[in-house]
Amino acid sequence: MMLTVTEAYNAVLETVRDTGTEMVPFEKATGRILREPVLADRPFPPFDRVMMDGIAISYDSYARGQRVFVVEDIQAAGAPQLQLSNTANCLEVMTGAVLPDLTDTIVQYEHLEGTEHEGFKRFIIKHPVKKGQHIHKAGSDVRQDAVLMDSGVLLGPAEAGVLATVGKTTVMVSLRPRVVVIATGNELVPVDATPLPHQLRMSNVYSLSASLEQMGITATVVHLEDNPTTMAEQLKPLIAHTDVWISSGAVSAGKFDYLPEVLQQLGMQQVFHKVQQRPGKPFLFGTFHEGPVVFALPGNPVSGFMCFYRYVQPWLLAAMGCVPATPSYAVLSSKVIFEPNLEYYLPVKLHAQPHGKIMAVPQPYQGSGDLASLLLADAFMALPQGESVFKKGDSYPIWKFR
Repeated sequence: MMLTVTEAYNAVLETVRDTGTEMVPFEKATGRILREPVLADRPFPPFDRVMMDGIAISYDSYARGQRVFVVEDIQAAGAPQLQLSNTANCLEVMTGAVLPDLTDTIVQYEHLEGTEHEGFKRFIIKHPVKKGQHIHKAGSDVRQDAVLMDSGVLLGPAEAGVLATVGKTTVMVSLRPRVVVIATGNELVPVDATPLPHQLRMSNVYSLSASLEQMGITATVVHLEDNPTTMAEQLKPLIAHTDVWISSGAVSAGKFDYLPEVLQQLGMQQVFHKVQQRPGKPFLFGTFHEGPVVFALPGNPVSGFMCFYRYVQPWLLAAMGCVPATPSYAVLSSKVIFEPNLEYYLPVKLHAQPHGKIMAVPQPYQGSGDLASLLLADAFMALPQGESVFKKGDSYPIWKFR
């Protein structure tokens, strides 16, 4: 029985397997998925921090009417904490410095007038002052031992800074899965070859490999000819040494579409074959008991590309410990009519509007073989099964590939 998109998606995610973990230097962790909690090793900030260049005073002296303060010393950023010896005086302070002991208020230079008297530097306060102003209190951002990042976070530039701040020199991340991308078909020739009129250069597998590279996953590319015996001979050694197979083509109803039969002969348990969607209806999915999961995608380029972002990428993220994101939504810019009773994935260009909405503009599209149509699009808009007219101004889920 052909599954709905939701049924197929759920069936895919039910097979998720943990890829394992490894420790890496934090400088090399960007783009990886965190697999341990990261705690604050001390409060943020770790001390009462000066937020303005100026002077530090005891507010009680100001409250008693004092406006002229003699400078005792200067508290620089990175220097040990000084102590005010006379609360009628002040200490000059720099942004980022620790707040001097026996002071509780900062007055910025812009609100001061500097003078000298008998060799002593003094400041006159010219603007009203509030007690405690311009002080970033210790622990006001994060308390010590608080969880800053939990397992499952995709590590980026902001996370790298936090890892450095807490001294996390090595970090546990998910192992990247071992992926093979499989091209099928006698009509395919290498990219650097000059194809004959009846041949095509391999391209689908490189779109898929590039999508994997954006996730930090480097795949091995294999080309299978339309021969069941040689297919099996090439695939069998890969079973024990790979985690994921992503193939393109040979899964429909053609006389040379041998792949489903070969996969089952090798021991793959088929989970489903065919989904109520366009493009991508012939999509086949299965698993080996002690071997890879298999995403056997249709050979038409748009079909396979869409299936990657709708099914393969979420599986990979979940296997590496990251909860797959829910789709965003966009507003359809013009009416669309699609009569087959299938979920329709329409290539769209996204435009952010001043009012905050994202408009999805359908792109010229000649069907699932129209690889060039992807150059004009940013996402697939999922138009639900059971409807045929999709009105301008209605919003629908989008699956982004840019």
